[in-house]
Amino acid sequence: TWLVDLEPGPSPRVDGGGPADPGFTRPQEGAVAQARRREGSRLEGATQGGEHEDNVSRLRSSSLEIREKGSEILREQLDAAQKELKLKDKECERLSQVRDQLEQELEELTASLFEEAHKMVREANVKQAAAEKQLKEAQGKIDVLQAEVSALKTMVLTSTPSSPNRQAHPQLLSPGTRSKGASPRHGGGHTRNKSASWALPLAPGGNLDLHSLQPVREDKEMDNVLYAEFLTWKDRPSLDRTSAFLGRIYREDIGPCLSFTKSELSQSVQNAVENNSLTIEPVAVSALPMVKANAIECGGPKKCALSGMSRSCKHRIKLGDRESYYHISPSSRARITAVCNFFTYIRYIQQGLVRHDAEQMFWEVTRLRREMTVAKLGFYLTDTDQG
Repeated sequence: TWLVDLEPGPSPRVDGGGPADPGFTRPQEGAVAQARRREGSRLEGATQGGEHEDNVSRLRSSSLEIREKGSEILREQLDAAQKELKLKDKECERLSQVRDQLEQELEELTASLFEEAHKMVREANVKQAAAEKQLKEAQGKIDVLQAEVSALKTMVLTSTPSSPNRQAHPQLLSPGTRSKGASPRHGGGHTRNKSASWALPLAPGGNLDLHSLQPVREDKEMDNVLYAEFLTWKDRPSLDRTSAFLGRIYREDIGPCLSFTKSELSQSVQNAVENNSLTIEPVAVSALPMVKANAIECGGPKKCALSGMSRSCKHRIKLGDRESYYHISPSSRARITAVCNFFTYIRYIQQGLVRHDAEQMFWEVTRLRREMTVAKLGFYLTDTDQG
């Protein structure tokens, strides 16, 4: 591109000092001006290009700085996020452990509650069974106590060798006392009362002489050997049959008195008497269900289970927790009752319920032994006698 300078410039001079040729110098001056303009444009363009490069370099450095700062900020944010994520992971792990622990405790608590509930149910069932058993035993004891009360009433109302009832037998009173209608007063408990028996004298012809009937008073004398054995046992009272005192009574009284035809059942009866688990009840008023068994084993209203003989059986016995009942005859009942009375008194002594001296206790034990012997020989009181 050519630039034309429209303004006139100074006339160039030539070597001779004169003005140059106008037709020759003007084109040359235009070329120089154009060259200068080009150089200026070039220089200006170069200057502008350098500034542009500086701007670009500055922009690049600024961009790098911004990028580095952005990267640093992002790295910091990333580190913070990673740390927060780790904390969240730890918190999740802790919560997971807490959840597992709570689940385990809940399972253990549930199992413990179920076990406790089953235990309470078992204990309730055991207590119920024990209560029912105690109820049955109490009913049996009530029946036994009622029988003992009846027996005691009979003893009071009926004359016995050890304790004569002078009101029921006025012939035992002296004439003076009999005329006054009073009976001699004597102490209660196990006292050494003397009883009377009747001697039947015969006339010379062998006939009974009713006019010479005289009451013969019965006296008693203590056996030192038996009394020594009793004192030794009384120092340490127990139901152990290995002691000399009880061993003798087992051999001489208890064993023979409870020896029946049915030996196996007799042994069971003796064990029940020793354990205080035998029940005697009247057949007519029994409210308990009777478990049927064969006639030989349990007897019946017309057959005694102990002796096997045909007798009218108004009572029956129950041995401990067994469900079977055994009908017994009046004689068998008297023998069992005599042994039960002996064991009852022995237990009272063992428990410290008897407040008498040793001699009175010994004579009461002797009286109970005599009752066992009399019952063994077949003597017993009937319902008519008791009334």
